[in-house]
Amino acid sequence: MPSVRPGDEKAQAPLRSEPGALLEHVPVAVFGLDDENLVCFWGPGAQQLFGYDSSAVLSKPGALLFADAVEGSSDSCALLVERGRTQGYWRGRLTARHRDGRAFACGFRVFVLTGPGKRPVVMGLASSSDELDRVKTNLAFLDALFETCPIGLVMLDPDLRFIHLNQALADMDGLAIEDHLGRHMDEVVITADDGEYQRMLRGVAAGGAPVVGALVGMRPRGHPDRDQVRSVSFFPLSQAVGSSPGVGGLMVDVTDREQAILEATAGRQRLALLDRAAARIGTTLDVNVTAQELVDAVMPDFCDGAVVEVVEWMNEAEEFDPARPLFTRRIASGTILPPPATELVSGVETVRYPPGSVIHDMLRTGRPISAVVDDELVARTVVIEARARLLAGSGLGCILVAPLVARGTVQGIAMFGRSAERPVFTRDDLSLAGELSSRAAICLDNARLYSRVQDISLTLQRALLPSALARSRFVEVAHRYLPGGRITEVGGDWYDVINLPGDRVALVVGDVMGHGVPAAAAMGRLRITTKALARQDLQPGDLLTELDECAREAGIELATCLYIVYDPATGIAAIAGAGHPPPLVLRPDGTVETVEAVQGVPLGVGDFPFETAELALPDNAVLALYTDGLVEARGRDIDAGLEALRMELMETSGPLESMADRVLAKLLPHPPADDTVLVLARVHRAASLDRGDEGQDVRRPPQSPERGRP
Repeated sequence: MPSVRPGDEKAQAPLRSEPGALLEHVPVAVFGLDDENLVCFWGPGAQQLFGYDSSAVLSKPGALLFADAVEGSSDSCALLVERGRTQGYWRGRLTARHRDGRAFACGFRVFVLTGPGKRPVVMGLASSSDELDRVKTNLAFLDALFETCPIGLVMLDPDLRFIHLNQALADMDGLAIEDHLGRHMDEVVITADDGEYQRMLRGVAAGGAPVVGALVGMRPRGHPDRDQVRSVSFFPLSQAVGSSPGVGGLMVDVTDREQAILEATAGRQRLALLDRAAARIGTTLDVNVTAQELVDAVMPDFCDGAVVEVVEWMNEAEEFDPARPLFTRRIASGTILPPPATELVSGVETVRYPPGSVIHDMLRTGRPISAVVDDELVARTVVIEARARLLAGSGLGCILVAPLVARGTVQGIAMFGRSAERPVFTRDDLSLAGELSSRAAICLDNARLYSRVQDISLTLQRALLPSALARSRFVEVAHRYLPGGRITEVGGDWYDVINLPGDRVALVVGDVMGHGVPAAAAMGRLRITTKALARQDLQPGDLLTELDECAREAGIELATCLYIVYDPATGIAAIAGAGHPPPLVLRPDGTVETVEAVQGVPLGVGDFPFETAELALPDNAVLALYTDGLVEARGRDIDAGLEALRMELMETSGPLESMADRVLAKLLPHPPADDTVLVLARVHRAASLDRGDEGQDVRRPPQSPERGRP
């Protein structure tokens, strides 16, 4: 058994506990007695407790450590050794003696180890009984405090996570003690103070001054229907007795005493809800999305479930008649309650409310109303028996119905529901619901009007686009038009295929700047004018000059156009452009060429000539005409889009219809961000043509036409 011998004290580093550990507050002496009851091991703590250094006690009788020692023997020492050797482990209290002659009560623990030469050694651990009693008393007091104290007690780590609390605080929070442990403070309670409570706690955790008696309004997540005011006191933990750093605290529920603070907290929460709703409702011009934004904004702070329905009036001039049933269409719904509440708010589109329903009561007054969900309300509001059973068993205790009124017209209704475990709707809740519904109604009406204009524009544009393109045995055509998503209005994209004398075919694609009805109307004028000018058999450059003049006369300030005339007899395409993206040519060998020589100024600018370029096309070559919606998008410039289109054409083959579908699928997002036109035209030369020079790209100035033909 190792021991400390005289002269070894400096060689051996002292054994010390970690700062703040329990052993530092209750010194423990470690010593050993051999089979002759002589001291054979003497630890640093033993010197502190008994006053002997190792040179004065090693190899001396152990009896000198006890108060009853007489001439080297001690009944206490003999008892301690005998119990240790016979029982293997023993603990008890004996009277010890300090080197200065002072007797003191001491607690001992002894056990047997095998020392050098397999000789038994009785190891002893000793501590002053006074120190042990002090620590035990403190621990017992703390245990009793946490068990029986009616004040909420808590210990938080530096990250403000629960590490210890008493039952009183758990009852305040409405959660079991074990459901607190490891969770952050803001996962247990909700405050409406812009983070001031959290900042106060973090300041204390960082070693700041204690907080005493601060009043804080909060809502425990375990009691979502109960706002509380608490008097809180916090102090930094001292890290004594091996404890972790963090924050200790005391909390007292003073809600009844501080009702004014509670009402102010509720007011701030209502304002915060209005602020969040204003930011979240109306982010798009889509009616369904706007309605769902209202539903999502009010849960769970205001209610446990909500639906938005639009009234199905026969016409806009129809007035509400309380004697007639009311039909609505549900466009948004949601709930945080379990079934059957989920089935109640979903799975239905058209709803019929009979005369005398709570909806009729609300529309009669034009103001929000609330009602308790009971048999009488169910009977007079829900006509379908299965849905009446769902409402009765949904767990909803009350509902609040508010009209969605915009520009003097009832657009629909918003219905909010709370579970039976939450308080019923108050007068303040009615005002809040009215404000929320009023804001939502304006956003819904804007979205509705926008959708109507969008539908008119789209209908007009589709009516003005060709219903059927001209056919030619020398040019196969696949065409696609995709309107932009709901975020953008319909644009002025257009296209056409026109048969000309001599089996020639004109391909045209254009785009009017702007969106909506004006752009669609301008597009229709340009398309019709282009078709009329094409009948005059003009060169492409001359046609664009005439079209530019017409555009300026019509007040069309900016439009682009690409006009191509293909002659199957020569295989030559005459091309002119007015600020439009250049066409691409997919040759039979798989290479793709960009025809850059046809750039010009947009239509409507005036005073600039339009040149005509010629391009020899081999048999089975494919012309790709398109608008900028295909190659230009937010986050991608037009050069990158053109390169992507080139690569896609190189990798695409087969029938033109399949090619068009694959190109759009690869290049366009869903839904498209802007209107898009794609025209693919595969050309064929006349059967009488000598094909010996096909594939040659011959650009030259246009020849004097015979009857205007290149």
